[in-house]
Amino acid sequence: MADRDTLPLPLEVRARLAELELELSEGDITQKGYEKKRSKLIGAYLPKPPGMEPSMGQERRTPVTPSSSSRYHRRRSSGSRDERYRSDVHTEAVQAALAKHKERKMAVPMPSKRRSLVVQTSMEAYTPPGEEHVRRQDTSSGSEGEGSGPANGTPTSSQEGSINMEHWISRAIHGSTTSSTTSSSSTHSGGSGAASRLADVMAHAHLSKSGPIAHLSLKRRAKPGPKVENGSSGGPRRSCEFGAEHGWQRAASDENHSAPPDVTGYTNTTDSILMERPQVSSNTVPNRPVPKYGNAELMETGDGVPVSSRVSAKIQQLVNTLKRPKRPPLREFFVDDFEELLEVQQPDPNLPKPEGAQMISMRGEQLGVVTNWPPSLEAALQRWGTISPKAPCLTTMDTNGKPLYILTYGKLWSRSMKVAYNILHKLGSKQEPMLRPGDRVALVFPNNDPAAFMVAFYGCLLAEVVPVPIEVPLTRKDAGSQQIGFLLGSCGVTVALTSDACHKGLPKGPTGEIPQFKGWPKLLWFVTESKHLSKPPRDWFPHIKDANNDTAYIEYKTCKDGSVLGVTVMRIALLTHCQALTQSCGYTEAETIVNVLDFKKDVGLWHGILTSVMNMMHVISIPYSLMKVNPLSWIQKVCQYKAKVACVKSRDMHWALVAHRDQRDISLCSLRMLVVADGSNPWSISSCDAFLNVFQSKGLKPEVICPCASSPEALTVAIRRPTDDSNQPPGRGVLSMQGLSHGVIRVDSEEKLSVLTVQDVGTVMPGALMCVVRPEGVPQLCRTDEIGEMCVCSIATGTSYYGLSGMTKNTFEVFPMNSNGAPISEYPFTRTGLLGFVGPGGLAFIAGKMDGLMVVGGRRHNADDIVATALAVEPMKFVYRGRIAVFSISVLHDERIVVVAEQRPDSTEEDSFQWMSRVLQAIDGIHQVGVYCLALVPSNTLPKTPLGGIHLSETKQLFLEGSLHPCNVLMCPHTCVTNLPKPRQKQPEIGPASVMVGNLVSGKRIAQASGRDLAQIEDNDQARKFLFLSEVLQWRAQTTPEHVLYTLLNSRGTIASSLTCVQLHKRAEKIAAMLAERGHLQDGDHVALVYPPGIDLIAAFYGCLYAGCVPITVRPPHPQNIATTLPTVKMIVEVSRSACVMTSQVICKLLRSKEASAAVDVRSWPPVLDTDDLPKKKPPLLYKPSNPDTLAYLDFSVSTTGMLAGVKMSHTATSAFCRSIKLQCELYPSREVAICLDPYCGLGFVLWCLCSVYSGHQSILIPPSELEVNPALWLLAVSQYKVRDTFCSYSVMELCTKGLGLQTESLKSRGLDLSRVRTCVVVAEERPRIALTQSFSKLFKDLGLHPRAVSTSFGCRVNLAICLQPHRLGKLADQGTSGPDPTTVFVDMRALRHDRVRLVERGSPHSLPLMESGKILPGVRIIIANPETKGPLGDSHLGEIWVHSGHNASGYFTVYGDEALQSDHFNSRLSFGDTHSLWARTGYLGFLRRTELTDASGERHDALYVVGALDEAMELRGMRYHPIDIETSVIRTHKSITECAVFTWTNLLVVVVELDGSEQEALDLVPLVTNVVLEEHYLIVGVVVVVDIGVIPINSRGEKQRMHLRDGFLADQLDPIYVAYNM
Repeated sequence: MADRDTLPLPLEVRARLAELELELSEGDITQKGYEKKRSKLIGAYLPKPPGMEPSMGQERRTPVTPSSSSRYHRRRSSGSRDERYRSDVHTEAVQAALAKHKERKMAVPMPSKRRSLVVQTSMEAYTPPGEEHVRRQDTSSGSEGEGSGPANGTPTSSQEGSINMEHWISRAIHGSTTSSTTSSSSTHSGGSGAASRLADVMAHAHLSKSGPIAHLSLKRRAKPGPKVENGSSGGPRRSCEFGAEHGWQRAASDENHSAPPDVTGYTNTTDSILMERPQVSSNTVPNRPVPKYGNAELMETGDGVPVSSRVSAKIQQLVNTLKRPKRPPLREFFVDDFEELLEVQQPDPNLPKPEGAQMISMRGEQLGVVTNWPPSLEAALQRWGTISPKAPCLTTMDTNGKPLYILTYGKLWSRSMKVAYNILHKLGSKQEPMLRPGDRVALVFPNNDPAAFMVAFYGCLLAEVVPVPIEVPLTRKDAGSQQIGFLLGSCGVTVALTSDACHKGLPKGPTGEIPQFKGWPKLLWFVTESKHLSKPPRDWFPHIKDANNDTAYIEYKTCKDGSVLGVTVMRIALLTHCQALTQSCGYTEAETIVNVLDFKKDVGLWHGILTSVMNMMHVISIPYSLMKVNPLSWIQKVCQYKAKVACVKSRDMHWALVAHRDQRDISLCSLRMLVVADGSNPWSISSCDAFLNVFQSKGLKPEVICPCASSPEALTVAIRRPTDDSNQPPGRGVLSMQGLSHGVIRVDSEEKLSVLTVQDVGTVMPGALMCVVRPEGVPQLCRTDEIGEMCVCSIATGTSYYGLSGMTKNTFEVFPMNSNGAPISEYPFTRTGLLGFVGPGGLAFIAGKMDGLMVVGGRRHNADDIVATALAVEPMKFVYRGRIAVFSISVLHDERIVVVAEQRPDSTEEDSFQWMSRVLQAIDGIHQVGVYCLALVPSNTLPKTPLGGIHLSETKQLFLEGSLHPCNVLMCPHTCVTNLPKPRQKQPEIGPASVMVGNLVSGKRIAQASGRDLAQIEDNDQARKFLFLSEVLQWRAQTTPEHVLYTLLNSRGTIASSLTCVQLHKRAEKIAAMLAERGHLQDGDHVALVYPPGIDLIAAFYGCLYAGCVPITVRPPHPQNIATTLPTVKMIVEVSRSACVMTSQVICKLLRSKEASAAVDVRSWPPVLDTDDLPKKKPPLLYKPSNPDTLAYLDFSVSTTGMLAGVKMSHTATSAFCRSIKLQCELYPSREVAICLDPYCGLGFVLWCLCSVYSGHQSILIPPSELEVNPALWLLAVSQYKVRDTFCSYSVMELCTKGLGLQTESLKSRGLDLSRVRTCVVVAEERPRIALTQSFSKLFKDLGLHPRAVSTSFGCRVNLAICLQPHRLGKLADQGTSGPDPTTVFVDMRALRHDRVRLVERGSPHSLPLMESGKILPGVRIIIANPETKGPLGDSHLGEIWVHSGHNASGYFTVYGDEALQSDHFNSRLSFGDTHSLWARTGYLGFLRRTELTDASGERHDALYVVGALDEAMELRGMRYHPIDIETSVIRTHKSITECAVFTWTNLLVVVVELDGSEQEALDLVPLVTNVVLEEHYLIVGVVVVVDIGVIPINSRGEKQRMHLRDGFLADQLDPIYVAYNM
């Protein structure tokens, strides 16, 4: 960049520049905005260099379009372009298309990747520059895929070699210079410094001039900011009761910030305070002041919490890219109604349609039957073998290009006879020969041994067995080798012929035998070298017949989906084909032909093995391995042998071009015909043109180049004839790609951008008839200006796919129809698989292959064309030219294009990403089609075909199963997916009067249910006499003093301590005395109890009741993680206004430790009392509350949305709660109950501390944290104490399922028996996790657990337990009903999004299983209400669950005294119907459904189904989604995803997945996650974040804390392995 000091600039311009630079360093302006304004300011004062556009200024940033075309010509001459796909026209077109994007350069946020990941991928794939060209020869490849070989290395390696090694290594280690500075600049600013980090990064973007902020790489930092770490358990997952500090900020800020507007719609929002960028200033109000935080821009999360971080900047950038309307909203939206008809695309009347007349079929010239043509190929071999045995037939080359071996016709004849005799007579026994005429035999020969192959092939023809030539299997799991095995199996192959060298090279088992390859039949390997064979007796002669309808050979063909088919060719077809080739190519005896092609199949086999023998020609065979070392070898051989004909692919011409500089004396004047085998690839024309350009001076005549078109089914379809008059130029067509995508031929469109230039492949073969039919549906003849599939009618074609009659009929027995529906011929035609048309003069033009066809949104695109466009994007130095795969995958009812390329080891993240975003623009500009996914993989990792090409179907397979391991991925679902269901509009609700009739709403029973009525239950419950729990305890201490209430187990399963009634009473008295004496507390003061799960907690609780104080149980800080867990303890203590803290000695020390004072202000704690040394005396008087409605205790909990909420429980509610549970669970003193729950809030606390005192049963307490040491602890205790009822949490259940999955046998042998358990209840505040409960039941069924024993409970903040306990295992179990559990229903997930419940059958698509949440507790009434209108809903309608019960909490305990929320949540009334009852709103959506089951009183049972929390639900596209549904889909997609959480940010869906596997798999997950969410939920994922195991925070109940996760993500604290921003 020209420095401003060296330019004569006026002072005001200099001042303005200084201001600009300040703005940039402050982060007030983006790099792009800065450069734009700067170049505007100084543009007028700059000297204009010639050839540069004035507007470009003197920028040194990588320009998006060439600043001058000269640079491109220079690059091209260096030969590093892949000439196969090269077309100057196309390159310019692509540049022009990109130039259009120049103005709106994509501000694509670059994915962030962890440093370890960057270094690994680059190190593994690194090659020192010196070795670069050696390595490249293996990695690059050509159009059918086969190697673009040394193309790239040779010319450049000389300069590369000069780079010294240290530089190379340092480059490898730093991944890229820019990213390493970015990461180092951010290490010293901790998590709090996110603002300064953003500034650093922006300033850095300014320094490195690497373009806009898009190209910052978020690599792993050394010290991430504050993390939310484990609460109770020292285990691997972070728990987040703690870290709820955000909760309060949020509660405070909910009112004053509205959530940011949705910016992903097509509207222009005017009031967003989101990060403003110059390029979107049209959408934002220019004069609005933006408040600053530090020096970064203010960002808001959805709840208005300001965050400033790099992540947010990226997401903002993503939102901005999505904000710009890509194209107008498409009319292909369909309304998502249940029949779910994707709206069929209405054809646009303006689309191009074919207008020409109907074509007529083209007939080739007469096949001139020359008298001396042999009657069969074997006859030809016999003739030449006996008349001129010394004539050379085949010369093979070694890797130095020296002739290795010359096979004469005499030797070919005698050796083939020997092979024929041996395979017929020496395999098996005389009576039972292994092979009989007509049997199939595999030919397995390496590519460098054509002579052995030729002998074996003719040996088979002479023995009348059918050769099936296949590739040499190199390893047991070669790409595609399994499919070849299936082909061999279906052909009934039992013998494989091979050469000595090849046999030695095959993988061997330990005993030296060749192992059976995967999917292959059992084979006998037979070596065909003469020295291993016995001589045929004098009197033995092969039976030489005229060509007939027997099968001559089977050629294998790989389909688009990777399956391998065998095309059978008859002897008569084989002979006729040779004759047709001889006639059209003008072959004569003893001509020399150079063959570079694979001699086992296709053009190489037809010219180099078959037709050559018919005409006694001499073939010079050039192996692929020689071409890799010396790409010019074939030209040298043409020159050396004065060859008349050469058979090559455009790849070979391209390689020769790259290397021709080294050669002086080459002459190609002997060539009369250069057969271009892949002439059917439309892009071969560029190779042909370039080759002619260079070699015309070396004697190459233009008319010599003869492209041909062929296919395995139809053999040679057309070939250009070598003409003598050079004045007849070959045919050319410049076609509009837009037209082609609609299947019509339109010459060059006015845009001149998107055109395809095609060359003719000559005329139809002699004796054949050709026509073009529509590719889909009935084979109807095309019009003259329509593209269709070529079909050929001739003797010389394949006849069937071996063993597949159905497919054979569709391909080999086609009867084309004219417009009247009449067949045009009585003979069947064969489909060639080639798309094209017949041009003027009967010339055939091919525009693509059926296999490469991708139909996207009703338009056709060809994979080759897309590859060509990707290759025309400069600069190409980041990926290997020949290693690009393009295929389509089907997602959400349409095909989506995927591009995969191999990245060079020395390219940086930024470079590759820049290239990727430009490829997307180019493909969009030229083909008007979006790319769904673009992935780069490390070099040399794509599966190869035997000749080095890319194995497409295998690549697609790897991509779909998530094992491609890309190093860069860019997904663009937002631009591609245009057929999403229409976002629904909310319907206004109908008024109450029209819907309520008595007990019916809209014709359905009102959805209401209740547990048993407490007033009517007669039980001899002594505890009912008392209003207060403290009185119940005193009564128990007097009447049954020695009865054990609590037993605490340690991790070894032994009793750590226990409490009898009297012990608990005495201990509580002492604690009450201590509170009065040392704490000087008044009655009604709040006391925080900070204890580990155990007996001290219980004693302290009753001590508080005895002293008249209000206890609050708080989870203690985690000793290994004070920094993140202590602030939450402090917060609860402060928010609950605790007058003192009671705790144990150990925790007391912890609270005063150095670490603690670093985390919080220790001086502001209230007094801390340590209860380990209690006073000996008891209090003078125990406190007796005057009013049962006063506060008994406070229950604080972090909700799943990250809010800390305390609820007030009165004495009345507490007693009612205990009674309700006692009745539901039938608890009485003789019972034992095992409890494995966290005792800090909700039902867990009630069961741990209160129920035993009220009901008198013994509670066996098992702290969940002990299970991490001994996962079997809980189940062993249940078994040992013969417990009938047990309670646990989902985290406990998961621990057992994962930890004990493989140990059920050993547990059984230790005597674990669960047959006595009749209820195992999971305590939760969420939708029942049906998969977990089912796998738990299945797993422990062998240990006696009854499948119906496991059930769930449901509680929430307003009522800690609404449902609990299933039906008793009585009648149902005895009748032995084998049906599924009656309490599970299946609902349609799509209806659920529209807040409707639609029951479906199990296993139907989109079905979601929901399990009943348990039986409603006695004294609880439930109604389902509409959360917006508060009207009652009918049975099986989704709405909010409202609850009325004696044990509802009496309100929130909040510092802010937020009355509105209070009355709304705890004292709501229905808007119509019963408007008098007061209800508490649970905040959960669910529905009630009356079942066929009856309960004890004979009433029909009402089942409550909880669907999810309203707070958690996400409103996207007008529909309501529950995170758990999306998460379940995501977890299923890949074996390495262990956990997943989703949340939204400014209407973008963010999916966080935990990866259990190597970091290399991280990027595999991005496409899979995007696919499944699209397919199953019709949502486009905005951001995919891959993190380590244990990063997703959960609370003590095992529920995901998605809001904490969101805050951590936005504050850049997750340390993700990879973050992908979907476009």
